[in-house]
Amino acid sequence: QVQLVESGGGLVQAGGSLRLSCAASGRTFSTYVMAWFRQAPGKEREFVATITSNSGSTLYTDSVKGRFTISRDNAKNTVYLQMNSLKPEDTAVYYCAFRRAPITIVTISSMDYWGKGTLVTVSS
Repeated sequence: QVQLVESGGGLVQAGGSLRLSCAASGRTFSTYVMAWFRQAPGKEREFVATITSNSGSTLYTDSVKGRFTISRDNAKNTVYLQMNSLKPEDTAVYYCAFRRAPITIVTISSMDYWGKGTLVTVSS
């Protein structure tokens, strides 16, 4: 089992920055894919970014490209999401998720473990 705990959310003005962290504990040696998803009020959960634990390959949804950066520290079993130039439409609960095995396309149903989320609110 893997336990994930997100932190770093909060209230920020448009144009500001936040750094989210996701600390993993438990059997993290089997982690392969780490990802961030988000769910805005009244909307479905959506993919934000992903990174692999070995090569560090990253992928982003179009709406955050150039503004968000996903990174990981395998020694600390932690994945980060640096969010710059935040917009009101980035307001959401942000979740980290881990998957044990490689996969071509990251989807909600493909992830094995989830955190409880951290709220990011961007004011205009």
